[in-house]
Amino acid sequence: MEIQLTKCHGSGNDFLLIDEMTHGYTFTEEERRDLSLLLCDRDSEFGADGILFVGSSDKADAKMRVFNSDGSEASMCGNGLRCVGRYVCELLNKDEIIVETMKADLKVNQEQEIYEGLPTYKVEISPVLFDVDSLPMNIDQETLQNEIVPSISDTLSFTALAVPNPHLISIVTPDQLALQEEMAKKLNGPNEICPDGVNVSFVCPIKEGEIYVRTFERGVGFTNACGTAMSASTLTTCLLGLNQMEAVIDVYNPGGKVRCAAHKKADGSYFIDLIGNATYLYHAKLDVELSNSNVKILSKADLEEQANYEKLEVHAKEYLDSTLFA
Repeated sequence: MEIQLTKCHGSGNDFLLIDEMTHGYTFTEEERRDLSLLLCDRDSEFGADGILFVGSSDKADAKMRVFNSDGSEASMCGNGLRCVGRYVCELLNKDEIIVETMKADLKVNQEQEIYEGLPTYKVEISPVLFDVDSLPMNIDQETLQNEIVPSISDTLSFTALAVPNPHLISIVTPDQLALQEEMAKKLNGPNEICPDGVNVSFVCPIKEGEIYVRTFERGVGFTNACGTAMSASTLTTCLLGLNQMEAVIDVYNPGGKVRCAAHKKADGSYFIDLIGNATYLYHAKLDVELSNSNVKILSKADLEEQANYEKLEVHAKEYLDSTLFA
């Protein structure tokens, strides 16, 4: 089969975007899984954290489905939604759209550049659920907010929330980052606490209005950034009094920087704004034979947008080295 795709990223969290709206692709669920496993493999020429399938919607401007590099489907992806938002906004010539996702229809709009020369989009992250059953997480309590779970760690406290992807958030010091990998791998392997796996984020406060987030993403592993994790981490710091609700927070990550703002509605529920880049790397046309895992590149057009993003990466790294990791 011939497939046209765009390689893109949000905060270094990279994806292959496939437009089903324009090209009329009719993938089976097995083909979506197999395409993710084949094309996202880091040993392949395309390697990515996942595939963004952009389809038509009966109730929104477009529909987004996200398949991780291990073939599993994610209920949401904030960084991916920015890329889909940009693609659909440009396709439909709109500045603001609604995108249907697995759990909610979410607003996306073009925003003032977060850094010079970077196409920037704001996406809504919701719903926010605090019931541990929504992750699911098997502990003997209904919610978990900044508490120790002895079966995970005797020293670190965690907050559990789904946005709607499941997240465990721990506020740590830079030297405690070394504890993350073993803990996250345990919770994403066969285990009784989080049987479906969970995104695990360690959050280092820098100063009020600034945090650093590193995430071990379910179905992927360590990524440069996870949009829903940065959003969930921002809300968590606000609930713990480290930052202020409604305020725009600079969120640094291994892939650069985004901005987030947590909001509380009149009914007591929450949502988060996630603001960051949506950068295109190249457009390509492939001939894919899933039966024998063969991929032939028919055409590829590299783009020049990444150079501007690399300037943001340098800026973010220099700032972290001079503050958090000094």
